[in-house]
Amino acid sequence: MSLEFVEYPAKGEHKATVIWLHGLGDSGEGFLPVASQLALPEELGIRFVFPHAPVQPVTINGGMAMRSWYDIKSMDLDKRADEAGVRESAAKVEQLIKQELNNGIAADKIILAGFSQGGVISLHLAPRLPQKLAGVMALSTYMCVPEKLTEEALQTGLSVFMAHGRQDDVVPHSAGRSAFDVLSAHNMDVSWQDYPMAHQVCGEELMAIRQWLIARLN
Repeated sequence: MSLEFVEYPAKGEHKATVIWLHGLGDSGEGFLPVASQLALPEELGIRFVFPHAPVQPVTINGGMAMRSWYDIKSMDLDKRADEAGVRESAAKVEQLIKQELNNGIAADKIILAGFSQGGVISLHLAPRLPQKLAGVMALSTYMCVPEKLTEEALQTGLSVFMAHGRQDDVVPHSAGRSAFDVLSAHNMDVSWQDYPMAHQVCGEELMAIRQWLIARLN
């Protein structure tokens, strides 16, 4: 079943697309206000797509059903991301990317972004795509099965924007740095920024995101 989403349409001609994945228990609506806050130049023609994760039981939350890109059975980072669930959601997000390609948006005009769980999906999918995207935004996140990247990655030199809170008590700062190190070792073009914040997005970070998006989609 294809993912449902909310969107922020391009101003004028649609020339580029940002697909932005939310975190655990949120929905596409959660990041929708960010599209207007970024105040991107209208001539770039950027459409934002904010998919909703499927509703499913989450083990660490007592099996309660909520929007989740994958189940979390343990808070231990090496076991936190359910690999089968990550791959299933990544396949659904890939369908959204294919829709953009079929609509005439080139791969180098598509950004895949994600916060927390959404970032895990983004970092998993983008290096494994046959098409090289304009870039990936990985916010307050970590990696699923980093040890499999070597054999599965189809891309090198992929532009990756990473940001993390130094006081993040949900996804430790060190987990983000570890993902940065793995991606760097695989010759990805990774930038790192961190901020004095918890598991969230701050204004200074949004300004950095704005500059990066303009540079990538100009």
